[in-house]
Amino acid sequence: MQKTKFTFITILLFVAGVASAQVVSPVEIQDPDMRALQQNSMSQLQVAAQHIAAHHFDYPFYFSRKLDVDQKQQQRIDQHSIRFERFNGATVLAISGNYYGAYSTQKFSDGLRARQTFLEVVLPILKAVVPAVQANPVVQGYAVEVSHHVLGRTMGMPMERAENLMVYVPQSAAAKLVAAHDKLTQQAALLDSKVFLNANPMDLWLTDDEQPRAHDVVVPAPVAPIMVASITPLPSAPSAIEPVGSKSNLLASRAPEPVRPDPKPAAMPSPPLPAPSLRDTSPQALAVLQSSIQGVSNHMIKELEPQAQFVTYAPPAFVAFRHQAYLELSLSTTLAEPTGTSRYKLAALAFDDHLSPLLRKVLSYFPGDQSFDGISFSTTVHTPAKQGAAAINPLSVEFFFPLASLRCYESYDCTGQQILDAGTVLINGERVGLALQSAEGVGRP
Repeated sequence: MQKTKFTFITILLFVAGVASAQVVSPVEIQDPDMRALQQNSMSQLQVAAQHIAAHHFDYPFYFSRKLDVDQKQQQRIDQHSIRFERFNGATVLAISGNYYGAYSTQKFSDGLRARQTFLEVVLPILKAVVPAVQANPVVQGYAVEVSHHVLGRTMGMPMERAENLMVYVPQSAAAKLVAAHDKLTQQAALLDSKVFLNANPMDLWLTDDEQPRAHDVVVPAPVAPIMVASITPLPSAPSAIEPVGSKSNLLASRAPEPVRPDPKPAAMPSPPLPAPSLRDTSPQALAVLQSSIQGVSNHMIKELEPQAQFVTYAPPAFVAFRHQAYLELSLSTTLAEPTGTSRYKLAALAFDDHLSPLLRKVLSYFPGDQSFDGISFSTTVHTPAKQGAAAINPLSVEFFFPLASLRCYESYDCTGQQILDAGTVLINGERVGLALQSAEGVGRP
């Protein structure tokens, strides 16, 4: 009896220790409002973390602010991940981690992979954290990002890559989701949510009959190192990878999915760009980068100011975006477009008329290999208001361009549309696809 009591206490202490390791310390949070919220909510977050630690996932799951990390490395690095952040202007409880299960591309479509990770990882996490903090009126939603693995074949060779699922659920929808007792009710709650697979928006469906059996087609992810957005050959083909048409292929018996047309106009193919590597984007690492380019940055600001229209109170600074380090340049763009012009046309004109003439000039200050991943042009677009009309709120547009694509543009091997496609465009904080000719109405009567 004494031994049983001792074992039970040991288990409790272990779970409590794991839970504390999952919650980010308030001192690590830069935003003062989020830091205060984290400090005031520590007890609730630790209770939620205890519930998550006690949950049995089908395959190993680790909390981490770095995604797509090799499992052995993951066991050695920081596993604090539960923290408050801002997402599209909303205060959210953010949680991220790595799930070491892998899906066969021959048996799992994009939607099925997203569904399976949602049901196996995201939903149990939400059921643990939502009851703990939903009474706090400051919390407006939940953002859960999980990296899993995908197994497939390229030119007949077995290959593996990482894939990231991100789910944002507003507070009201989250309460309905975790209280739901059937897939139909869960699906209704998800209609108010946002789902991204590798940063691409998608619809997540739970109510059809295509849900696979996890033990048939999900295998533990190998321990071989995986870099962000890269693929590496496996030492041998896992049993879950089978040729199309085999009896165990769950997708072979159903009709093929409809092919969706490409919404963007036809363009010449972009030259292949190297896959990004993992980057330390901690505040300390970004501060070191900032110090290393400060002299060059000051020189650039002085020489390019008349054309660039830099924002004087927001000097160039490094920011973390999608686990990469970007040098952010804050600009102001003035266009002569009238009131009511489409935001997409304004963003396209801001790029064509203001940014594209700057790109090669900015790059000339950062030749060769650099210790950062890209440059972000963050501009506020101003348009004139009609006489006597109220002032128009300016439009915020952010362009994140990887250095590799900028070098391609610099050497005249890529068009402006191609670097837009290779990068990320945000309009008022929302990611958009930007087709220059369509947005500007080129060729329309």
